Amino acid sequence: MSDSRLDALTSWRAEWKGLRVAVLGLSVTGFSVADTLAELGADVAVYSESADPEYERLLPVIGVRSWVGALSPVPGDLQAFTPDVVIASPGFSPAHAVIMWARDAGIPVWGDIELAWRVRDKVVRSDGTPADWVLITGTNGKTTTTRLTAAMLVEGGLRAAPVGNIGTPVLDAVRDPAGFDVLVVELSSHQLWYLGLQTGRDPLSPHASVCLNLADDHLEWHGSSAAYRDAKAHVYDNTRVACVYNKSDAATREMVEDAEVVEGARAIGFDLGVPGPSDLGVVDGILVDRAFLEDRRTSALELTTVADLAGQGLAAPHIVANILAASALARSLDVTPAAIRDALRGFRLDPHRIEVIEVIDGVTWVDDSKATNPHAAASSLAAYPGAVWVVGGVLKGVDISDLVAAGGGTAKAAIVIGLDRAPVVSAFSRHAPAVPVFEVDADETEEVMARVVELAAGIARDGDVVLLAPAAASFDQFTSYADRGRRFAAAVREQMGRGAGDEHDADPADGPSHADPG
Repeated sequence: MSDSRLDALTSWRAEWKGLRVAVLGLSVTGFSVADTLAELGADVAVYSESADPEYERLLPVIGVRSWVGALSPVPGDLQAFTPDVVIASPGFSPAHAVIMWARDAGIPVWGDIELAWRVRDKVVRSDGTPADWVLITGTNGKTTTTRLTAAMLVEGGLRAAPVGNIGTPVLDAVRDPAGFDVLVVELSSHQLWYLGLQTGRDPLSPHASVCLNLADDHLEWHGSSAAYRDAKAHVYDNTRVACVYNKSDAATREMVEDAEVVEGARAIGFDLGVPGPSDLGVVDGILVDRAFLEDRRTSALELTTVADLAGQGLAAPHIVANILAASALARSLDVTPAAIRDALRGFRLDPHRIEVIEVIDGVTWVDDSKATNPHAAASSLAAYPGAVWVVGGVLKGVDISDLVAAGGGTAKAAIVIGLDRAPVVSAFSRHAPAVPVFEVDADETEEVMARVVELAAGIARDGDVVLLAPAAASFDQFTSYADRGRRFAAAVREQMGRGAGDEHDADPADGPSHADPG
């Protein structure tokens, strides 16, 4: 197919019929892509190394064929299909055989985000325009900030939805017949890498965007720190109104400085210090906006106070930073400070994000299983200095030495779990030799957390905290970070005679293998 025809596919009402599309992956994202394209009349084939049985059953119902099996080497069936475009689920890395084959063959490769942008006008607002998009990424804090932003927008009277890497595919929201004023799109580094491949005359152009922070993560997927950073930087491409960045993280400021944006877009900084005239920050325990008001050089608008946030468990420094970032995004869409305050009063953190499980005999047990990389775990350790630290799992190619050197020395003890125990134990030996280290070498998933809690209970005393902040992915011993957190909580309650809880939340995952959010 000619590039000109693909360039013309920038509307739901464009001529998609007959377009041959190979969709890679059959989980939440892959199915949303296949379902959308089938509705548009494209000729769709799904190729996946594994498949959700329900999605696999539904594909022939919607007129889509599938091929499930090894994708390396590239199956002859896929080559014979000769797709006009390949649309990949986020789990497929740049080095995957199918991605390399498609790019070498000159076949355009999209992610689900590009497709969603191209068909975003299926449902429009009363003025005839599609929903605005707000993009959110960062090594840590994406989901919390996405939920915060959406809650603020809704409180401000806008129809808004948190979508993307948070679990609801953007394509599902685009096709929702009720429509939205704003889509708050959480993007992983994987999705942003695919977004960086976009071509054509209608590139994604968000109303506002933010990269919350940057630290090494998913290096096994991207291949290097530089490639990971470059993927994250795409969040700012073509931003129209507000590029929000973290003043305490030079990498995010440099991304904004280097970004190609729409003329007139403003750089808006945030951190926990006193804000400048185009920033949000904290003054004497008050979160303030000095960016979105006329007299910003001499005045500020109060958003909330740290004391109010503390009453809801939202006063940890990294959570306050997320609140400031979300407030900047909401203020760029004219949400009032009063609406932001009201939204925060009703907001609760996700499970497994610095979640207090129990306080038993003076010992506080905290589940931060969602801390799947060193940067996230550093925030947890800062919030709970002196904790008994449960750490380890799959390190995803990241060196944990800097985290142990910077924060591990404050721990009362370390309990090391997971596949990659050796580098963690070695890091403590080199950088925090005074910290007692205990290894859990249980092979069975059911045994891991029982042993962790048994060890921690023998170490912790009245006033101590036991902190699960693994700094690593969970898929060596658990099905997800949520499964890891649930098993930790259940083991705490069982050990202490409280009885395990009955929470049953699930994690979105896609692509050829599961991946912790990035």
